Amino acid sequence: MVDNIVTSLIDGSPVANDGGHLIPVINPATEELVCHLREADAQEVSTAIKSARAAFPAWAGMSTDKRNDILYAICDTLTAHADELADLEVATTGLPINGVKFLARRAASNFRAFAEVSSTLSGESYSQAENYVTYVTREPKGVGAMIAPWNAPLALASMRVATCIAFGNTCLLKPSEHTPLSIFRMVELMHEAGLPKGVVNLVNGRGHVTGEAMIRHDGIDMIGFTGGSETGRRIMATAGANLKPAILELGGKSAAIVCADADLDQALDGALLGIYSNNGQQCLAGSRILVQRSVADKFIADFVARAKTIRIGDPMSTRTEIGPLAFAAHRDRVLSFLDVAESDGAELLTGGGRPDGLDKGYYIDPIAVLAPTNAARICQEEVFGPFATFVIFDEIEDAIRIANDSAFGLVAYVWTGSVANAMRCSRGIRAGTIWINTPMMRELRAPFGGFRESGIGRDGARSSADFFTEMKTTSIPIEPLNLNRLGI
Repeated sequence: MVDNIVTSLIDGSPVANDGGHLIPVINPATEELVCHLREADAQEVSTAIKSARAAFPAWAGMSTDKRNDILYAICDTLTAHADELADLEVATTGLPINGVKFLARRAASNFRAFAEVSSTLSGESYSQAENYVTYVTREPKGVGAMIAPWNAPLALASMRVATCIAFGNTCLLKPSEHTPLSIFRMVELMHEAGLPKGVVNLVNGRGHVTGEAMIRHDGIDMIGFTGGSETGRRIMATAGANLKPAILELGGKSAAIVCADADLDQALDGALLGIYSNNGQQCLAGSRILVQRSVADKFIADFVARAKTIRIGDPMSTRTEIGPLAFAAHRDRVLSFLDVAESDGAELLTGGGRPDGLDKGYYIDPIAVLAPTNAARICQEEVFGPFATFVIFDEIEDAIRIANDSAFGLVAYVWTGSVANAMRCSRGIRAGTIWINTPMMRELRAPFGGFRESGIGRDGARSSADFFTEMKTTSIPIEPLNLNRLGI
């Protein structure tokens, strides 16, 4: 499938394996070794930054049309290799193949979408001051340090890279050390599609080694990070100390509100998808399911019954709905929240064991608990796994209050048949995205990001342009000026 040792990819070519720290990459479905990852040290990161800085003038100075032709070619090439990329992603993430095939194609489409966005950017001009024209242009910011997570590598790494290079920047990309294979192949394919050397440099390694070297380097002009809130805090502290802008898409503990007047069958389908898809490992999971009291007993019973029938198994099987968690330490962390739930006084409704017939792999049965109140730790801390927590509410105002009683504010789901309820929730919930009567839906051109500890900044068309470009104001007199002549 891949070479036994995977290295970085700098200036368009894989780095030679000349020793260094090796990290085992494990298949979470079998617990077998897939390959070793050679970690990039600070010196290798510096080499990658030099490559990106050398490539920046030509890439930034290229016409938008020519740059976009390359981005369109990348999209076409990644689409043609989507099945190959999906297989590599499944081997290290354990995500079910059906979902990963969709994400692989979504990764390709990110490059086309942001090429189209870049082609629509326009400047501004002003003529308020007599005899002057003032105009505003956008310029690429420089070299970015882009850091992608392990839970959806292709989709999220491609988003970080596409938004960065579409506006004329160059970058370093660091994927998670747990899930490097699909990203390595993606960057190879980008170069095969015609991406100039140095525009995207892949550096592999752990966050506290390779990632730390990236974000502290004075050759970096901006930082883009998708991942956990605690890591985001550390990155933001470093970025602030070095006066580097950062865009952070972080965690969530999002509410899925089920009103009594909703289409309860559709709400049930949506709630199950919201927490259990992607093996429950997604920042926008609807992990707090708030159900109106008059329908709570039946809705929760139906949810639990369905959760028990979810097909768990080999992620390469098209029948599988939930695969293993991404790595052993994460599985153990998710299971540790069973003890948290018990100490909270929550009722375990289902799950937590190892599925029958699956003796190997980081599998768990999907979990659901009923919390006594939203103040319980299980309602406040991000689990990042197939772990649903139910809270019962009485009136819609209670649901809004509970939804906002969180350190996070990434998304919210609302299931209701009432326009009034929908609008109350849209206005009242403090979250970056509100999905009404639908599971997760990403419009790439719309802003996406969170309130509070769910992030800083927004991805999306205008939002990404604002982050990845600098605005420059130029003023020119129309007629020669009659200036005061000092000293005459």
